[in-house]
Amino acid sequence: MDSKLQELTERIYHEGVEKARADAAAILGKANKEAEEILQNARHEASRIIEQARREAEELKRNVTNEIKLSSRQAISSLRQQITELILTEMVDQSVKEAFNDKDFIKRMIETILTRWQPDNSGKGQSVQLFLPPEDEEKLGKYFEARAKELMNKGLKVIYDEKIGRGFRIGPADGSYVISFTEEDFENFFKNYLRPRTNHLLYGGK
Repeated sequence: MDSKLQELTERIYHEGVEKARADAAAILGKANKEAEEILQNARHEASRIIEQARREAEELKRNVTNEIKLSSRQAISSLRQQITELILTEMVDQSVKEAFNDKDFIKRMIETILTRWQPDNSGKGQSVQLFLPPEDEEKLGKYFEARAKELMNKGLKVIYDEKIGRGFRIGPADGSYVISFTEEDFENFFKNYLRPRTNHLLYGGK
């Protein structure tokens, strides 16, 4: 009786131990599998993050490079414009200033316009308004007021405009339009005319 009980006890013990070992092995196997999956997922996630970081770095590099190129082109273009304007200013401003300081030159220009003033192509004279700077009243204003009848078939009204620095403006007496011949107008005209040629001489077709 005792031997059978002992045998039964040992069998139950061994079966319990084997089951515990089997359960432990199953748990360990499952844990190893889950650990491998976690490790694999971690590797995939790390690869994804690295690839994303690489793409973002390349995009940033392209953007910075393009920005540098654009800024460089703009800086070069601005520098070229400044050089061109300096050259044009040197060529044009002094010459125009000297011409407009010559009152005889201004007088001849106004006389030429007045003697040919036929904007309506009718062959008849038309009353005209001549705008002069106040400083030219003595040298030019009174001269043209005195010669108005000689130069034109109709009247000439001289108006002194403080907004005009040097030069003059002229237009029909009805005020429908005014043509400007100021120092600034001539400077802008010659600069606009010479700018493309100056750029071509300095930079060619670039």
